[in-house]
Amino acid sequence: MTAEPLPAWAFPPPGGFTADDLDRMPDLPPHTELIDGSLVFVSPQRSFHSLAMYLLEKGLRASVPESLRVCRDMTIALDKRNRPEPDISILRAEAVSAEADETGYDAADAVLAVEVVSPESEDRDRKRKPQLYAEAGIRYFWLVEKEQGRRPVVHVFELDPVTRAYVPTGIYRDRLKVSVPFTIDIDLTEIDHL
Repeated sequence: MTAEPLPAWAFPPPGGFTADDLDRMPDLPPHTELIDGSLVFVSPQRSFHSLAMYLLEKGLRASVPESLRVCRDMTIALDKRNRPEPDISILRAEAVSAEADETGYDAADAVLAVEVVSPESEDRDRKRKPQLYAEAGIRYFWLVEKEQGRRPVVHVFELDPVTRAYVPTGIYRDRLKVSVPFTIDIDLTEIDHL
């Protein structure tokens, strides 16, 4: 029995991969991200992660204005060496074409990035990704953690344009009610009925 040859993407080029490389590499595992020039492979989702994403996506779709779109599991090109995949993002409507076959979007078109923390990606979700999103100028960021059984707690951040870093604007447990980037009111306790 001979071993199958490793795919080309198993061997990073000198200097690491680029954002454009993701579209040219065949047979990458689903939801592959590029962080600091390295490929990151995502573990299977846990139940909380899936339910929290569904709850937030449903709530966002119910209130998103016509000028914006809700996207799930699509990469955002932040710079040459970083193309993470937020769990949910809000994008300018003109960037999302019904006829196009996008594999990702540009940071300039992103208004909000949402990350639901998973045990295997805690450091990336809590530290590196918010730093990258802020440096790329994405104005709003939400970090969703598991609390009280399977209830989500949503940490809401807004970009400080002077420091290019996120500042916390609220922590929401039972109800997520904010006025930016648009009026949003999501009953987080609904996760108990999903």
